[in-house]
Amino acid sequence: MPLTDLAIRTAKPGPRPVKWFDERGLYIQINPNGSKWWRVKYHFTGKPQLLSVGVYPEVTLKEARHRRDEIRRQVRDGIDPSAARKATRRRETGADSFAALADEWLIKFQADWSPSYREKITGTLNNNLLPWLGSRPVKAIEPRELLEVARRIENRGALETAHRAVATAGRIFRYGVATGRADRDPTPDLRGALPPLRNQHFAAITDPIDIGHLLRAIDGYTGTFIVKTALRLAPRLFVRPGELRKMEWAELHLDTGEWRIPGAKMKMREAHLVPLSAQCVAILQEIQPLTGAGPFVFPSLRTTGLPISEAALLAALRRLGYSKDQMTVHGFRAMASTILHEQGFLSDVIERQLAHAERNPIKAAYNRAEHLPERRRMMQAWSDYLDGLTQGGVIIPIRRNLSEARG
Repeated sequence: MPLTDLAIRTAKPGPRPVKWFDERGLYIQINPNGSKWWRVKYHFTGKPQLLSVGVYPEVTLKEARHRRDEIRRQVRDGIDPSAARKATRRRETGADSFAALADEWLIKFQADWSPSYREKITGTLNNNLLPWLGSRPVKAIEPRELLEVARRIENRGALETAHRAVATAGRIFRYGVATGRADRDPTPDLRGALPPLRNQHFAAITDPIDIGHLLRAIDGYTGTFIVKTALRLAPRLFVRPGELRKMEWAELHLDTGEWRIPGAKMKMREAHLVPLSAQCVAILQEIQPLTGAGPFVFPSLRTTGLPISEAALLAALRRLGYSKDQMTVHGFRAMASTILHEQGFLSDVIERQLAHAERNPIKAAYNRAEHLPERRRMMQAWSDYLDGLTQGGVIIPIRRNLSEARG
């Protein structure tokens, strides 16, 4: 039942803190000393959060509900209420600081980012930039000072993070210049000061015989059924690891054989449709009785409110005997791309199924509109091909299977 002002006003404290719940995450905690604190529970990027919204009676029930609704509005708009509150405090105490400018920039632009990208950028800020630059006036930060921060990151062996930190700082400085808070962006002066990044290649198995060994190893995996199921789907769907881990039942349409991933979850921020082969539908139907009551197909063992971690899938591959130089979760994408190209499938169809961005806007529109039938056939043929590799014996080219299926 919703709370009433009379009930709160006449509530007596007990020997332990007591929580009285209102609606939509709002509750009041009555402490043994008689204080009554309003708090709001909410989820941001899938993680539970808690925020204090005042003390009764200074904050009335009506005002507490208003503040709760504002928090829910921020979450809906992709803004972390806790981060927004910290940003406000920083602006009030140091409007010219790098931290204040970074908070303002983050709040303004993060609504358009995917949860994984938002987490990566906020981690770069909180762990690598703000501890050393946060309190500094924006206009006082010189290139040499920024380079010292970047080299500190490089010296611990995180060169990619160092480059990301410089790039993130540059975006913040340019925002500061545009809003009149900074005189210039010092990051161009650091060009060449850090070693260049090498192209990152995800280890992948592409030899058909070795793929068969891997698939049989996955079928014999003795870990949790949730992780095993995710591994069984990984080669058949070849989506990005984060997309696979965060698969939700609400996105699946097993009757039509489709997985519709919303744009907010995709790297390119564009909704993506994954045709499901008959084998994938069967695998999903097998796990549905176990996890179908929750939001995630592959929930964490600790809490159903979160999906399994990528570390869980990597650990499973290592448990099967595959080192990081042999196979990665991301490597299933390279595996599928290599074999499908070798088997003669159209590059446009493969790239569209991989959800790679098309730079030509006219061609991109064609890809979205016209390639679905070909992608459906390709995904079913790919699953059939993997079944053949799993069983061993003579490897039949995908194209032969596909042409025979067409009659």
